[in-house]
Amino acid sequence: MTENHSISIIVPVLNEEGSLDKLYSESTNSLKIYSNWELIFIDDGSDDESNNIMRKLADNDDRVSVIQFFKNFGKADALSEGFKQAKGDIIITIDSDLQDDPAEIPRLITKIQEGWDVVSGWKKDRKDPASKRIPSKLFNLVTRILTGIKIHDFNCGLKAYRRKVVKSIDIYGGLHRYIPAIAGQKGFSVTEIEVNHRPREFGETKYGGNRLFHGFFDLFTMLFTGKYFDRPLHFFGIIGLFFIFISTGCEIFPIYDKLVNGIPFQLHFALIVFGAMVFGLGLWFFSIGLLGELLIKASGTSEKKIHSVYSKNQK
Repeated sequence: MTENHSISIIVPVLNEEGSLDKLYSESTNSLKIYSNWELIFIDDGSDDESNNIMRKLADNDDRVSVIQFFKNFGKADALSEGFKQAKGDIIITIDSDLQDDPAEIPRLITKIQEGWDVVSGWKKDRKDPASKRIPSKLFNLVTRILTGIKIHDFNCGLKAYRRKVVKSIDIYGGLHRYIPAIAGQKGFSVTEIEVNHRPREFGETKYGGNRLFHGFFDLFTMLFTGKYFDRPLHFFGIIGLFFIFISTGCEIFPIYDKLVNGIPFQLHFALIVFGAMVFGLGLWFFSIGLLGELLIKASGTSEKKIHSVYSKNQK
């Protein structure tokens, strides 16, 4: 027996005309035990028949909706828009290439019902070539170490979230890969389950060689914004202090050498100039941090902090 949750399935789509009918069939089959669900396709600029196929599915099933982008904006934007439109208490994301198995959806939902906020799929037996598996293992290892989130597969498209999670995060660029880490930074509970992964049967992979390279830039973006979003001076101030410390040493040494050894300042002219330049660089970093603090205060921008509000009268 299942709890009475409403469920939203979000499917980003880019040129997957061959898989969509089967994806719909398998997804609806896995959702038979649930009475209240919706399936949201996000067409991220497809130039094949994907949009027409999705519209036909929507015409025949009022639980299906299609959001079409003007052009390809990327998976993060597709998921972000899906999160905005989703009405369910539990949000499921799944890729449209059918390598993720829709039959796993009830297991993800069950894990959420156990009390977890985020449940990520783990493609332990991944049916992809080594050229994708090896870089992915490296990426996941580095991400796991730097974020402290102990899951094996940040990249898996098959995930489940409580509604409060997706409504409290903002993703863009390549940050969709780090949603479990972003959620963990905000205090949400994160776990994973092993899921079935299948070889690609339809279409072509969207995996590019520069994805790993870009992924690490996105990782450091996530780490920086997560830790220093509300206190930029803490980040830039540390860098500024480092440079000021170096510049102080550059200026003290000529004075010491003059007083102790009688060496004239002229012989340390280059070091004195270098110290002055480094000191200016330190002040510049301090200024950036202060400007960031002023902008945050002036705009009222701040990370969302409230998890929930409880009082006896709300029961």
